[in-house]
Amino acid sequence: MTLTKLGHCCLVIEDQGLRILTDPGEYSTLQNEVKNIDLILITHEHGDHLHVESLKTVLENNPKAKIITNHGVGKILTGEGIPHEFLEHGQEKIVGGLKLEGHGDRHADIYETVPVVQNTGYFISERLFYPGDALYNPQKPVEILALPVAGAWLPIADAVNYAKLIKPQICFPVHDANLKWPGFTHRIPGGALTPLGIKFIVPEENKSITL
Repeated sequence: MTLTKLGHCCLVIEDQGLRILTDPGEYSTLQNEVKNIDLILITHEHGDHLHVESLKTVLENNPKAKIITNHGVGKILTGEGIPHEFLEHGQEKIVGGLKLEGHGDRHADIYETVPVVQNTGYFISERLFYPGDALYNPQKPVEILALPVAGAWLPIADAVNYAKLIKPQICFPVHDANLKWPGFTHRIPGGALTPLGIKFIVPEENKSITL
């Protein structure tokens, strides 16, 4: 499995001969340049995960790409005339030999005045779990965890404790584009998780790594 972080929560994951793009939102722009994408996974409707104009550019560059998401996002895509398929909590789909699972159905609480939207985390190839904006426990072994580390809904202590609960072999930070000094926040999980045998890596933007 190969991983390229384009920014914030936008990743390119290559596995089983497929290229998967996650959450093309407004906090990243490199998705507008990627080619040969087969699948696009969108966890929820917030703008830092779904930027419709950017998504349209991605589809222009990748006309054969299929969008997989939930009904919350689907309402927006239907209004824009963008085809999509559903994969939600408790469901699974096999695409070209690659297994996808949906986990969770609810965005983490932000504040009582902020409506909670549908959020679906995606388990890819039974190896990598990308939870979107939730600290959902899939109740199964996770080898690689895309770990949210910052946000209006997420103190760093909760992020570290989530990784300790999930116990992946490897985790890496996502949901971090709004950090002015990400190095500080990136150091905390590494210091806390490494002694527990959890390897915390910080991918360089737009550089591929093999997991």
